[in-house]
Amino acid sequence: MTGTGTGSHGRVFADLVAAALAQEGARPGVLGRVHAVDHAAFAWLAQHHVPWANRALPALSRSANHSRLWMVAAGSMALSGGRAGRRAALRGLGSVALASTVSNAVMKRAARRPRPVLDLVPEVRRLPRQPWTTSFPSGHAASAAAFATGVALESRSLGAAAGVLAGGVALSRVYTGVHYPGDVLAGAALGAGLAAVTLRWWPRRPVAAAFAPAPQVHVPVLPDGDGVVVVVNASAGPEGEVAPRLRELLPAAKIVERGARPAGSDPDLEGGSDLEALLRSAAEEAVVLGVAGGDGSINAAARVALEFNVPLAVFPAGTLNHFAGDLGLQRLEDTARAVRAGEAVLVDVAEIARDRTFDFGPMSQTDPEVFLNTFSIGVYPDLVRAREALEGRIGKWPAMLVGLVSVLKEARPVKLRVDGRARSVWLLFLGNGAYAPAGFAPAYRPNLHDGLLDVRLVDAAKPAARTRLVAAVLSGTLGRSRVYEATTARAMRLTEIQAGAPLAVDGEVRPGASQLRVAKGRRVVVYRPAGARRA
Repeated sequence: MTGTGTGSHGRVFADLVAAALAQEGARPGVLGRVHAVDHAAFAWLAQHHVPWANRALPALSRSANHSRLWMVAAGSMALSGGRAGRRAALRGLGSVALASTVSNAVMKRAARRPRPVLDLVPEVRRLPRQPWTTSFPSGHAASAAAFATGVALESRSLGAAAGVLAGGVALSRVYTGVHYPGDVLAGAALGAGLAAVTLRWWPRRPVAAAFAPAPQVHVPVLPDGDGVVVVVNASAGPEGEVAPRLRELLPAAKIVERGARPAGSDPDLEGGSDLEALLRSAAEEAVVLGVAGGDGSINAAARVALEFNVPLAVFPAGTLNHFAGDLGLQRLEDTARAVRAGEAVLVDVAEIARDRTFDFGPMSQTDPEVFLNTFSIGVYPDLVRAREALEGRIGKWPAMLVGLVSVLKEARPVKLRVDGRARSVWLLFLGNGAYAPAGFAPAYRPNLHDGLLDVRLVDAAKPAARTRLVAAVLSGTLGRSRVYEATTARAMRLTEIQAGAPLAVDGEVRPGASQLRVAKGRRVVVYRPAGARRA
């Protein structure tokens, strides 16, 4: 570092503070002294520089313009970091959006602090294009700290890497002369705080997998997979990679591949008669029925496993893998390890009986539908359909966002009776097990063996229900909104369901019915290794 000798640093800084205090004489009190110290610190740093940083830090500062650096970093995390990387990228970018809005659109306009005078900053360190906005707080520092904190909330290792970048960006804003140190410190504190606030809207998932007890019955131990028949959905996972990998992991297992679905269809909506036929054929000869796919495939496999009374081996190979995620099955290797060791758990299955006169005894229907994750009536089935119509052209997640806008604009509430009570709902959600967090959008299950249905309802009969719902979600007060109801039950009777209202079962849209009974009762044995953890 060049500049004043190290022995005189303290005296030089004291002189700079004194000079700044003299200039701040018109601003008395604590605020004046804070400004004086801030100006002195800026002047002191302007006199010291590291030769290699004269190009590196201005370049780093420019890369963070319009959050480009954080978008690139998030893309890299999402592509290479697995499920945890995708969550970290999403929370990081969401935190950046919040911090950038608050710092640039609100606080800068309120504070209106002028930018530093560049006379003391060597020209080699200055940015080619000077910012025109006001100085306090630093929007770059706010976004940098928000991204790093948001990422760290999901992954410590990714957060540490993001923190190094964020620190460099924050330093670069003072080094290039566009901000006072106080602007940067305030921006960083603001960004980190707003990233933490995202937990109110989107809580973190716990590290431990959902609880489920060991079964009382004997579970086959199959070291090489002999007796396992795995049906692989070719539409799920990296094309052509799942089946060969399973043959490596379980060389004696029988692997049956289902052909690819037509172009443009949704790989998450994997049910269908051909898949069920393959699963039934596999179950007839299997000691253990395996399925490699997403939630739709696993739903079909669970129904067949119950029918044939065989254990189920779930190999996560879908897009979202909600059920496998709650089980703590992150990779194909996790399930294979459990099969080789004979480690399994007992998991609740929710059942749906259609169009019958119900009592609240055991299910009398011989072959009810099942769901492992969620069931819903209302806007969600419409959202799935809207996404399907668009995703072949614009991709899945953009299609989801566009579809949501369309559905909220055009949707109509569904009328039905819930346990005999007439209701008009925007959404009726039932989860197989109590989801967390309470009072918010369901994110994960802490227990897969609680015997409960998680019931969440958005009441359309209340005035301005949609507007109030959106306002509650945005403000993080959904749990206290009067249009939102959350409870648990062991069974539920739905009658006089409005004609034409479809159902969504484990993410798959299915035809509606005039009456339904949903209940918990049976359980399926699913392989899971000891000490399984969520991604």
